[in-house]
Amino acid sequence: MKLKSLESSRDDSGLAGAEQVLRLADRLRESNGGELDDSAILAVAEATGAPIDYVRLVITTQSTSQNLTPFEKIRKSFLGFDPGIRNILGASVFASGYVLFSTLNAVIRQSYYNWTGLLSILTFLSAFGAVAMAGTSRDKKSALLAGLVGGAGAAIMGSFLRPLFGQPGDSAPIMILMAVLGAVLAFVFHVIYSGIRHKLGLKDPISERQELLQQLVQIQDKLKENEQPVTFVSVDIVGSTKMKQLADRLSVEFTLNEYHKYAETIARKHFGRVHSTAGDGITMAFDSPQSAVSAAKNFQAGLIELNTFRNKIGAPIRVRIGVHTGTVIAPDAGDIRSVNFASVIDIAAHLQKECPPGMVAVSENTALMSQGGPSALGQTWIEASGTRAVLWGSRAMSEGEKQKSGPPPPPI
Repeated sequence: MKLKSLESSRDDSGLAGAEQVLRLADRLRESNGGELDDSAILAVAEATGAPIDYVRLVITTQSTSQNLTPFEKIRKSFLGFDPGIRNILGASVFASGYVLFSTLNAVIRQSYYNWTGLLSILTFLSAFGAVAMAGTSRDKKSALLAGLVGGAGAAIMGSFLRPLFGQPGDSAPIMILMAVLGAVLAFVFHVIYSGIRHKLGLKDPISERQELLQQLVQIQDKLKENEQPVTFVSVDIVGSTKMKQLADRLSVEFTLNEYHKYAETIARKHFGRVHSTAGDGITMAFDSPQSAVSAAKNFQAGLIELNTFRNKIGAPIRVRIGVHTGTVIAPDAGDIRSVNFASVIDIAAHLQKECPPGMVAVSENTALMSQGGPSALGQTWIEASGTRAVLWGSRAMSEGEKQKSGPPPPPI
């Protein structure tokens, strides 16, 4: 079972978008109250249809971007490896510890006898850790390989380390025997571990993966409850910084307040609402693509009245507008203002930046859903962030307004 894309974030190769993978991973991590283990990562991969290595990369990238201690970063990077590689690395590290502690134990046995007990314990724990890391591999073949690599690594390290402390190195037959012994011990540990994992309260990997998949389906259903198609209209004033420099503060404040009131009126008139504002930039949201397109047209056409009667700056306000439709998930059901991060908002903003002053850039999918289609809006196309948009409006009108404008009035 694969999850349907929560946004149009799946590329031509069928990979799930990083945003979807992270959303599912975060929800699953919250529901489990801890880290994502291998079964959870595999479940996310199966649910989204993304390769498991891609899921690991996305989750690891997210972890490294967080404010973590160096130890936590190393730990998360280690957990980001494939389980087979992780078992081999873990077995090799513990095997290296076994060689180090056993060598030190032999060197200081005579002079510092009191320390040999501690070193003996560390030697045993390192050996057990190496066997356990290799033996907990996902299958017998992987356990044999991890044990073989760990044993061979210990033999090779011992042949270099022991002579440095005046101890005899291992002969070739002994080194081969250590590698084989590592593989055998790992195999035996794997068989025993597989037989008693239920008694230890550990779930079977297949059953655990099925349970996690069920959780992911429930998470998807919960997310889809707040999923809705929305058309965003991104508006920004052209040359606003220069306009502010040419007029006094009170005139600028009055004009921008009137400008924001104007935007609120346009949004309400077309059954929409102002989603957010940032300085001169305004983003409006509409349930209907047609309403959004009509509002954008009305916004441009009505600027003549705003500039004539409510603009005290002395230079006409000219805007660029971008319109795009997409699916978003509102954290608070029914409240579109709770959506702060969505690709549809970003695309609308990118289209707005590429749009000529005095015109409206309507994305292709929005134009197809509006009355008359793209041909009713215009014949000129632009592209931004891989999204095509048709231009509506007249450049001549905005340029004419610019030419007619005179110098700003003297400060009050």
